Amino acid sequence: MNEVVSVPNADEPDFWVFAYGSLIWNPGFPYKSREPAQLMGYHRRYCILSMVYRGTPERPGLVLGLEAGGRCEGVGYRVAGELKTTTLDYLRARELITSVYHERILRIETREGVGHDALTYVADPGHEQYVAASDFDEMLETIASASGESGPNAEYALNTSANLAGLGISDPLIERVAEALRRRG
Repeated sequence: MNEVVSVPNADEPDFWVFAYGSLIWNPGFPYKSREPAQLMGYHRRYCILSMVYRGTPERPGLVLGLEAGGRCEGVGYRVAGELKTTTLDYLRARELITSVYHERILRIETREGVGHDALTYVADPGHEQYVAASDFDEMLETIASASGESGPNAEYALNTSANLAGLGISDPLIERVAEALRRRG
């Protein structure tokens, strides 16, 4: 009996993925290029309770999600078309583990002004892990004290801040959280 083997389609066009949090510094998939990019109509905020990667059900962490309004600067990854299925499988297993994000194709623009439709993960405000509003001190305490399968929540916050700064991206909330975490030691 012949076994059916899935062969990558070399004719599949390249596609883009937009990163605004840990995908910036830990994409986990191969890509052809990586460029600073912005997404209009959404902003990044600590609004997702993490019960796996950066926290536990008993002590959830707090990670980033995209919410409607404003703009978000991050990274656009151009991924080879023949890797589309593999990359989508990986991203869905990673980002949709608890269905707190909606997978969307949204328009991003590189610093050179070139637009691309990009796979993007947007927070689901109706999900039980979504946090609508958060007092800064409570948010900081959650981030400082939680840890999950991928390590301490504070490490996530500091890595995101450092990598945004390395790209020349200023995000006042991300910087404020990182500075407060550094002061705490």
